Order: sequence, then C-alpha cells, then structure tokens
Amino acid sequence: MMPKGVGTGSLDERITGALVGAAVGDALGGPVEGYSPDQIAERHGGRVHGVVGPWNGDDWPTARPIAPYHKGDGHVTDDTLMTHALVRVYAGVRDHLDAYSVATHLVPDLMTTPRWIPELEAEALPLQRIFLAEKWLVARLHYGHVDPREAGSGNIVNCGAAMYMAPVGLVNAANPAGAYAEALDVAGAHQSSYGREAAGVFAAAVAAACAPGATPDSVVAACLSLAKDGTRDAVEAVCEVASRYTDFESALVPLRRAVAPYDTVGPDYRAPSLGARRPSRLHSIEELPVALGMLIVSGGDFRHAVLGSVNYGRDCDSIATMAGAVAGALGSTVPHDWAKTVAEASRLDLDAPARTLTEVTREIFARDVERRRAHEAAYATLTGTPCSG
Repeated sequence: MMPKGVGTGSLDERITGALVGAAVGDALGGPVEGYSPDQIAERHGGRVHGVVGPWNGDDWPTARPIAPYHKGDGHVTDDTLMTHALVRVYAGVRDHLDAYSVATHLVPDLMTTPRWIPELEAEALPLQRIFLAEKWLVARLHYGHVDPREAGSGNIVNCGAAMYMAPVGLVNAANPAGAYAEALDVAGAHQSSYGREAAGVFAAAVAAACAPGATPDSVVAACLSLAKDGTRDAVEAVCEVASRYTDFESALVPLRRAVAPYDTVGPDYRAPSLGARRPSRLHSIEELPVALGMLIVSGGDFRHAVLGSVNYGRDCDSIATMAGAVAGALGSTVPHDWAKTVAEASRLDLDAPARTLTEVTREIFARDVERRRAHEAAYATLTGTPCSG
C-alpha cells in the first residue's frame, strides 16, 4: 500500500512538495556526505533520523575535509542554492529554457548578486560556494565565450547539472518527454555524457511524478522509456534490486552493489579512481539510480525515501535532494518540523520559490497551448483537414 497522498495533489501542491522536499533532503544529507553507512552509524550511534549537527562538531570551521563549510544543523548546500537560482532564471525568462538561458541569466546570477549562504553563515556571491564543476559554467561561458550548447564538454562528469533540474521537471509537469528534452538542452551548458543524461532523466522523473495517479513504479517506467546507455542500465539494475526491499536498512548494501558496476568513482568516495568522472556510454552517475531505488524501497513515502538516501552516505545530499524532489512531487508529505528547521536554519523562505515557479509554470503552459493551436491550424491548412481545436 502506498503512503497517503501519493499520486494526488494540485499543481501548486506538487511544485511546493518537490522544491521544499529537495531542500529538506539536501539539508539532511549535507552533514554526512562523503561517508559510508557504517561510518555514519558509528558517528551518530545509529542511523540518522532527522537534522543533525556537523560531522566534526564545534571544530567544523577548521576540520578537514569539510572546512570552512558549516554542513549540518539544517543548512542547505549548493544543490538547493543552484535549484533556487534556476527558479529565478525561469522567473526572468517566463518560458522554456535552453543552454543560452544558462549563459544569459544563470551565470550572471551566480556572479553578481550576493545572497545568504547558509554553510558560510554569511552573505556572499553564490559563485564563492559552488563546487568547481559548477564554477566551470562561469569559466566557460563568461570568460571563455564558448557556445553554450557545447560548454559542458570537458567538465568532470558528475551530478552537478542533475542536482538542480527539478524546476525543469516541474515546468513540464506530467510531460516527462518534454522535461527530458528541455533538461538535456539546459544541461548542455554544464555537463556532457552521462552527467547530462542524468539531468534529463531526473527532470523526467519529477515531471512523471506530477502526473495524476503517479506511483514510484510509473516514475521509474517513464525514466526507463527515455534514458539512454549506462544511465538506463543503472536505473533498471538498481530499481530491480530495490523492488525486493521495503526498508532502507536492508537495502543500503544491495543498492550500492547494484550501482557499483556503473559508477566510476569507486569504493572510496573521497579517493576516486583514475577513471572517475570521465565521459562514457557505459557508465552512470551514482546519485540518480540510488535516489530512484530509495523511492521504490519506500513506496514513495518522503520520510523513508529521504532517510534511506541520507544513510546511504557517499554523495547523499544530492541523492536525498533527488529522492526528496520526486517523493514531494508524488504528493508525499514533507514533515513540517523538518521543513521549518531547515527554513529557519538556512534563513530561506522555502515556499517562495515554489510560489514563483507555480505562477511561471501556468504562464508557460498557456503559451504552449497557444503555440500548439497555431501549429494545428497551420497543419490543417497545409493538409486541407479540419483543425481539431
């Protein structure tokens, strides 16, 4: 039996659930990112069940490898900063996006407008917080003047583009093929190979989750119908294994074992293999298949999916971001206490981006209808057939 609310909800509720859910997952996963399930359990005296403090306690300002970031205590990371930045791009463009939108709108946002950065506990340019794989956007597009459609080539292949593609899925709610195509275009400015593919598939997952009556199985089916190469193989393999489990504790090791053949990073997350993050048609990022696997294990329940993602470790803030976005889009309730803690600790209005994106999504859909009707009328004239509209 699926959790109450899964597969139901209005557009406004789905968008709010996805964006708030992504931020909450991000904040819960941040303090244990990079560690193994065993290390997490040893550090916390068992599994993580909510918001926790920094891994190194009060020594977080200087303790390596995390310093100077205050990960924990409900602080969101760059996953949420980038997601909210993309919402602002939609708010400016008020239409579908492409790679040129990244160059024209997203890059200046990262470079020129100071914002509160929770992990730095200060106001700063987002550019000063994002990882090198995201700084690539500025180097290639602003300084290098590279064609935005090709700028992602040469960057390390990771989840950097996929982690903030939930807004693309929401703008294309209930249209996974449209979300996939738009995300591939947008992500071309940032990533190549299976990193770009993951961005498209994640956006498709969010869009599929918004469909009335959607289930975890229907979301995965939509992803498999669109995904290519190693990404498709990894999603299929992980979700097949996930279907045998109903609790994340027993699924942690099997899901890692299932995704390992497709993951280039290797067993030691902080010491990647020499072949890590290089383009390939045979491989996949780890985060998306595991997030979808946790969605299956949990039956779509937000709390279960996110906690499974968090306790999986490794790049668990991004895994939990993705799982939280899809579970929230499905209609599963984001725990109010978690959302309140994250919003207050991060000094963010988590509902504001959702209100903005809902308004923009409605505008874009109305514009899509106009464009479609114009096309239908033109086609009817060309063929001499009555227009269905």
